[in-house]
Amino acid sequence: MRFRPSCRSRRCSCSTGTKPTQRADLIDDLEQNDQHKRTRQPTETARPATVAAVLCPFVAGPRNGGDARDSDAKLEEAVGLARAIDLDVRLAQTAPLRRITPATLVGKGVVERIKAAVEEQGIGLVVVDDKLTPVQQRNLEKAWQAKVIDRTGLILEIFGARARTHEGRLQVELAALDYQRGRLVRSWTHLERQRGGFGFLGGPGESQIEIDRRLIGERIVRIKRDLEGVRKTRAVNRAGRKKARLPTVALVGYTNAGKSTLFNRLSGAGVMAKDLLFATLDPTMRSIKLPNGRGCVISDTVGFVSDLPTHLVAAFRATLEEVIEADLIVHVRDIAHPDSEQQRADVEQVLRDLGAFDEGAGRPLIEALNKIDALSLEVRGILENRAATGAERARQYPVSALTGEGIDQLLEAIGAFLSHAGEAREVSVPLSDGATIAWLYRHGEVRSRRDEGDTAWLTVALDEAASAQFERRQAR
Repeated sequence: MRFRPSCRSRRCSCSTGTKPTQRADLIDDLEQNDQHKRTRQPTETARPATVAAVLCPFVAGPRNGGDARDSDAKLEEAVGLARAIDLDVRLAQTAPLRRITPATLVGKGVVERIKAAVEEQGIGLVVVDDKLTPVQQRNLEKAWQAKVIDRTGLILEIFGARARTHEGRLQVELAALDYQRGRLVRSWTHLERQRGGFGFLGGPGESQIEIDRRLIGERIVRIKRDLEGVRKTRAVNRAGRKKARLPTVALVGYTNAGKSTLFNRLSGAGVMAKDLLFATLDPTMRSIKLPNGRGCVISDTVGFVSDLPTHLVAAFRATLEEVIEADLIVHVRDIAHPDSEQQRADVEQVLRDLGAFDEGAGRPLIEALNKIDALSLEVRGILENRAATGAERARQYPVSALTGEGIDQLLEAIGAFLSHAGEAREVSVPLSDGATIAWLYRHGEVRSRRDEGDTAWLTVALDEAASAQFERRQAR
């Protein structure tokens, strides 16, 4: 989704008397937005970075049963999100709140303090790391005379900049349109001089707002139809992999935890792996060979973040189905991050919301404790000892995607978990039946083999479907 130029380059115009966008302009923006992104040349002149401020409001104690994360850690993450779209962050502050102010979210003192900083430092954009109502956003823009976006708007900006495939752009546009649809009253406040209909009923500017809502609604319907085609295509591909007995392993984790670096280490792929939040948005899949000889498909997916907007998760449903349908989930954690445990809880909550994680359902999930190379020797020793002997020893594997430490053990664990679906048993196959022997190696985990005379005795683990298929082969 292409966001309005005011978000990057100029001061707030949403609450001033600018001319209304014409219907034809909005249609053109909605219909041709995707084509614009395809034809845009990478050599276009770079604009200077927008000078920005980041404000992180918080109340004492968990809010709505929510985040227990330290306020300084949340501020650091918010600054990282802002810099992910090349904002020049000149001011970053937390704002402790005794209560929520309905009109502006934050209190009068905070509003005045930020206003002074905006005027003094020439700040053109203020990022409020919380959810703002359209009224709050408008009031803050009036008070500060600067563009204001909330956490959801910032994440959408990042996603819009990161999407590379047609599917990714569609999903971002869907989320952005859904977000904007509820904020049209904010965008059209300058229509207070115009009356909708014949002036008997309705509020100011109602006619134009309703037209825009309908246009956005029509575009949303078209995008959902296109994404349904994407979902069906992915379902067909998954069915093909299941038929070929090729299991899928999904890498999930908090943004910037090192998923793409680990993906590259495991698969040898060239996925962009940078020290950036949401460096990967579009899913990438590669087939790899495990130490036990079995093949699998490994998938690198979008990173999660705390307070991930629910409509954004819904928009990316087609992509996240790869996680839901995976045979094994590998949760990649930045174990060197001071908020690693809270990030773990955030990721697991998103997985629960997707229906992909349920402790009682027996769905396989293991943790790759990444970035052990960034730990001190003492902390690293404690971690490795706990992973080897503690209650989590069967599902926690310390690794460094950067140096390759622990990767062999992780691959062995992946192979073992994918084999747990079937119990090992001994079968006999004539040595002359090379096709069946090869089939067992492809579709199961052969743990031992001995040849006696003209017979091969194999101890092999097969899942339920492969076991039934083997019985049918033997009955022929």
